[in-house]
Amino acid sequence: MDAFFASVELLRYPQLQGLPVVIGGGRRRVDDLLLQSPDGTGPREPCFIPVADFPLLKDYVGRGVITTATYAARQFGVGSAMGMMKAARLCPQAIVLPVDFDEVRKYSRLFKRTITDIAPVMQDRGVDEVYIDFTDVPGGQREGGRVLARLIQKSIFDATGLTCSIGVAPNRLLAKMASEFNKPNGISIVYAEDLQTTIWPLNVRKINGIGPKAGEKLALLGVHTIGELAEQDPQWLMGHFGKSTGAWMHRVAWGQDDSPVVTESEPVSMSRETTFERDLHAVRDKAELSRIFTDLCQRVAEDLQRKGYVGKTIGIKLRYDDFRTATRDHTLPAPTQDAATIRHTAGLCLKRVPLDRRLRLLGVRVGALVRLSEHLLSGGEPVCAATRQARHPDPHTAPLF
Repeated sequence: MDAFFASVELLRYPQLQGLPVVIGGGRRRVDDLLLQSPDGTGPREPCFIPVADFPLLKDYVGRGVITTATYAARQFGVGSAMGMMKAARLCPQAIVLPVDFDEVRKYSRLFKRTITDIAPVMQDRGVDEVYIDFTDVPGGQREGGRVLARLIQKSIFDATGLTCSIGVAPNRLLAKMASEFNKPNGISIVYAEDLQTTIWPLNVRKINGIGPKAGEKLALLGVHTIGELAEQDPQWLMGHFGKSTGAWMHRVAWGQDDSPVVTESEPVSMSRETTFERDLHAVRDKAELSRIFTDLCQRVAEDLQRKGYVGKTIGIKLRYDDFRTATRDHTLPAPTQDAATIRHTAGLCLKRVPLDRRLRLLGVRVGALVRLSEHLLSGGEPVCAATRQARHPDPHTAPLF
């Protein structure tokens, strides 16, 4: 979210739009007096308070730090986590307001709920930031994700009156950096091939996880940009920063990040689906459909394994060329995360749907999920038991493609 704490206050005080405003410090008596009419006859509407009545940063006394600042204040060098007294020297004319945590939390819940209505796979990263997985959202890949990003921006603004900036990239590492490229209210798309031209010129501190101390140490070693970090030998980095951190630094400098978007709530299913570039026929395009079908099963299995889940209910989803949709599923006696088991069981489901029309979409789903650790602790049989059986399926129940 763009200058979230300040933007929430600007909803209450629209007369401050475009002015330097900082949010921070504890609530003071002057803040309570601001909401009272000058003659003491009662409260006054926040939106009608004259700008001249607001307390200024130059008059602030205390050890508080800035939570956030409007972009008009940032032009003077004022930023988050800066001491209020230092900020007062840089921008004495800024208006200062306290944090209203109740209001901030209200808008935080609202913008996140707006996102999950569109893209359910969302990881909460604090009061004003989230990661969203566009992979399986309809239209999520159009224009590199720009279409869906615009929809999310508009939906958040319609619901809250607030703006956000979105970075879309192949992984969380690059998306985090991209989200800062075009603030406020911007959308930045970073493709894997943009690494050297867009990412490498940036300072190493732009990598989420390289803090002030590591950045300073890298600078002393002559490494200032992400590109310079990528040029270093991994062993050299390990020697200076330790085996784990050094290896991580080298990976992220090359834009590598396989950390998934993890939602707080337990998933009930995981699925993969694809819409074909042209409609495919179950007989005439059998080889291509078989390849796609196997790939979807493998990807679902990899998702399960990476996230530590197993599931009992295997299902398929077909969409025909007339846009009708068919789904079928089958429940196994024991849960699995094995690609061969999923492939075989999903193939059995195919036998129960008509395949006389061309297909435009194919999907595979694993439901009734439980964590693998919980399954084993409860005395469930090892997942590999189903795997061995699935690798030698009954020829009379083999998949159709």
